Amino acid sequence: MEHFRQIGEVLGSLNALMVFRDNIRINQRQCCLLVDVFNLGFEGIAEEIKQNLKFDERPTKWKALEQPLKELHRIFREGEQYVCQCLETKDWWAKAVSLSQNTDCVQFHIHNLLWCLPIVFEAIEFAAEISGCDQDEIQIKWLMLAKKYERDWMDPMLFQRKFGKQYLVSHDIHNRIDSVWREDRWVLLETIAEKRSVGTNVLTKQEIRVADLLSKNLNGLERSSNGKLFPSSILVGAKDYQVRRRLGSGSQYKEIQWMGEIFAVRHFFGEIEPLIPEISRLSSLAHPNIMHFLCGFSDEEKKECFLVMELMSKDLYSFIKEICSPRRRVPFTLPVAVDIMLQIARGMEYLHSHKIYHGDLNPCNILVRTRNLSSEGYLHTKVAGFGLTSVRNFTSRTSPNPAAMSPLIWYAPEVLSEQEQPDSSCDSKYTEKADVYSFGMICFELLTGKVPFEDGHLQGDKMSRNIRAGERPLFPFPTPKYLTSLTKKCWHADPIQRPSFSSICRILRYIKRFLVMNPNHSQPDAPVPVADYFDLEMNLSKKFTTWASVGTGAVMQIPFQMFAYRIIEKERTEKTTINVRDKSSESGSSEGASVCGDENGVTADDPFSTSSVPSRSSSLTALEPNKKTLVKKSLDGKANRISGQNNKGRALRPPQMTPCGHSLRMNSESQLQTVVMSPTRRRTSGHASDSELT
Repeated sequence: MEHFRQIGEVLGSLNALMVFRDNIRINQRQCCLLVDVFNLGFEGIAEEIKQNLKFDERPTKWKALEQPLKELHRIFREGEQYVCQCLETKDWWAKAVSLSQNTDCVQFHIHNLLWCLPIVFEAIEFAAEISGCDQDEIQIKWLMLAKKYERDWMDPMLFQRKFGKQYLVSHDIHNRIDSVWREDRWVLLETIAEKRSVGTNVLTKQEIRVADLLSKNLNGLERSSNGKLFPSSILVGAKDYQVRRRLGSGSQYKEIQWMGEIFAVRHFFGEIEPLIPEISRLSSLAHPNIMHFLCGFSDEEKKECFLVMELMSKDLYSFIKEICSPRRRVPFTLPVAVDIMLQIARGMEYLHSHKIYHGDLNPCNILVRTRNLSSEGYLHTKVAGFGLTSVRNFTSRTSPNPAAMSPLIWYAPEVLSEQEQPDSSCDSKYTEKADVYSFGMICFELLTGKVPFEDGHLQGDKMSRNIRAGERPLFPFPTPKYLTSLTKKCWHADPIQRPSFSSICRILRYIKRFLVMNPNHSQPDAPVPVADYFDLEMNLSKKFTTWASVGTGAVMQIPFQMFAYRIIEKERTEKTTINVRDKSSESGSSEGASVCGDENGVTADDPFSTSSVPSRSSSLTALEPNKKTLVKKSLDGKANRISGQNNKGRALRPPQMTPCGHSLRMNSESQLQTVVMSPTRRRTSGHASDSELT
């Protein structure tokens, strides 16, 4: 309850800030959308708590809500910080440069909210199953919740109709998410035009030139009308321009001060004109988990180029090296490590959706900074070092650190094989699956704190040969299997067997959900997932081909993806429990030998086949009778008592618990139709079938 109250406080602060919404001159529409969805999410959670939980039971029966609400509180605080940043009026021109193409509202804050909401609702459902003292009411709540996670709802259109308002994926919110970014760009253009129309008496010469730069960028003209970058005098000629320090061991990256703000700049020399198309393309990219080129400048006479970017603290390799010690060998807690993995995967997913392959993905090209207000060690992570291959920073290959001294350890076997060929360009092997391999190696370092092969048994010529032969790093014993399994899939020798980054993102979101729902994951006897998430993903991604899309639409798919995962995981859990009971009954009870009622048996290969779904009349019905009753409202409003038995005479009992602490619910049609009408029965009255909706 304390975390829920704290969420309310943050929401109250946000609503107070929105009194001054007219003063938000940058990303106003996005700030309003963010506050609106936060309010809707809070109201939905409050309604679920009010309907399902008892206030006087909060010290004893609300335990399942504690960690999900804590996670949601952090998301609300980060959203509040974003609104404050957009509301700040100091150094307006610098903020316009840094925030004009920012997509954090949808791709970071709303993304995190839509991921967390299903977890909070699920936690409320778990608490609701034990809430209250009336056994009849508990049975009814249990049966109604069991109907929620049925295969009949596993259709995007049905899910949106039934749960769209609750999970914030209604058509209205979807339309706003699609439009607010464009609206804010238009508003910013109008604001700049207003400032320019005032005249030179108000604006300085520097501000006029920056206004011209922003106008062209917002109109999609990343370079000036004569086909060249803007002159570097706009940057270096500013009165407050100052180089503060060099970043890294190379000379290309520097920390600068400009217009009152701190930025990073990539400064290099060479022929600039051939690079202009690529610079323009890279400047058009915008995602919270990639380094974004805010603007570019050049000096033709000196043949130098300046690419301005936002400033990050340090690269991932240096960060891990600083925080690791003999006492703290593992650099991150599991939730933080998985969160970093997800951010890297999301950045790579975005780049691959634009047909940009990194080719040099390693911890030196992953930049991080501490997420403000975060005391749990969470970081904001961005992928860097992609594009501009002709001026790629080779600093990491001359820097005296293990990650740089052995660049081969990050390359996929097929890339190493290509490098072995004479007169061949290894760029031909820089593909999506080669980047996935490199990502797997980064995951190893995140989870263990070790650079792959740092024990030194693979050095020199042996390294390339042995990696191509299948040599991989060895995980220490405590590393959870569900994470090592995903990592090993990523560095599989066969590129075809490696997952895409879209699949990796979905798997990692559900792993994050598992960690939130099981906060004792760091204990020696920690629970493990009841299903292989990679297996679930492979089956679901084949059924829902639209999951491969990337963009605002993909963010709106997150609640349904989590919901679909939950349905299949639940079915497999029940199937496993039934099989265990069958084996136990066969060895000691003749009555239990026909519990499952399926003489042909069930296989777990394809969760979408009809045979893989346990019979509703047979799910968990071997339990002894307990003579509990259900309440059915008659047409005249009177309550009648009916037997709690199913059509085979076996009675219901409260939900059994899995090793993960998740309840198993039965799906008997005859038992549930007195409480809620299933989607299947409604379809018999004229609704569309699954094939018509697919």
